[in-house]
Amino acid sequence: MSLAYVSTIIDTDVDTVWSVIGDFHGLPAWVTMVRSNTPENGAGPGAVGSVRNLTLERGGGTARERLVRYDAPARSYSYDFAGEIPFPVSTYRGTIRVLPVTDSNTTFLEWYGEFDCEPAVLETMTATFRAIYSQFIEDLRQHLKGRELSVPQA
Repeated sequence: MSLAYVSTIIDTDVDTVWSVIGDFHGLPAWVTMVRSNTPENGAGPGAVGSVRNLTLERGGGTARERLVRYDAPARSYSYDFAGEIPFPVSTYRGTIRVLPVTDSNTTFLEWYGEFDCEPAVLETMTATFRAIYSQFIEDLRQHLKGRELSVPQA
């Protein structure tokens, strides 16, 4: 199994970050490449087995992702693709986790995918997944910055 891994520090406290990313179905609120999500099976934001049916901005493509593990106290969850995988990989499992950085009241965020693919596309798929995670993290930063700016000043 191969690994595509990205980590960073987010200049916001961990509870605020988790309040955004901890909602498995909330991706369209902060990821610019995702136009909408139609949750399947009516499950809540942390219900293992729930499926998010994402419509993407570019080309209107779709991706169906299933929540396979959710641990709110550890601020982490994992997901895979439900049905057809929109990449040339045979298996995929993504994980996102946030931890507090206590000396600065910031957040350590890691996002990674474990996947199997043909050797000929390994380098490309690793770079592709890392680029996607990096873009999503940048979108998260911008979303959080907007939240800070929109807080009324006393």
